[in-house]
Amino acid sequence: MLSHLRAALGMMIAFTLLTGVAYPLTVTGVAQLAFPRQADGSILTDAQGKPIGSALIGQAFSRPEYLHSRPSAAGNGYDATQSGGSNYGPLDPRLAQRVAAAAADLRKEAPGAIIPSDAVTASASGLDPDISPAYARLQAVRIAKARGVAPAAVQSVIDAETQAPTFGVLGEARVNVLLVNRALDGRFPATR
Repeated sequence: MLSHLRAALGMMIAFTLLTGVAYPLTVTGVAQLAFPRQADGSILTDAQGKPIGSALIGQAFSRPEYLHSRPSAAGNGYDATQSGGSNYGPLDPRLAQRVAAAAADLRKEAPGAIIPSDAVTASASGLDPDISPAYARLQAVRIAKARGVAPAAVQSVIDAETQAPTFGVLGEARVNVLLVNRALDGRFPATR
């Protein structure tokens, strides 16, 4: 029995070192060499070099001069420690109430506009950094008014930052909210 216990303990130590130390260090080292920016979290900075967020993790924007993110069900909104969806089913009245309230707010901002689904629904993680081009276009007039520029100028920034589907076929066109907001600040500094 002691020989079996010694063998089992030896295997546990060997596999702990292999899968808990050697493998993570190897993957981290390869990632740092091949993709250093992504391995460090795709952190974006402002003009002074101060970190303002990650291009991979969404954050809440509520000021009128900024592109707003899609709703988040992560904690109290964009809480990375509580990533996840709301788990409301399609027939859950709480989901219908939340969607109706978000749609009513958007109708005040853009009367008569067609409201894209990502403008009123949360993503599965609750931390989606991207929105649809349709939702970004819906916000262009509000942003232009807040920044004192023409809506076409804001739309040109949105168009420049719109990303095509991956490899031209995977997913849909998308707009990274943080990238657009950083570009807007660079081109049209906020009047506040």
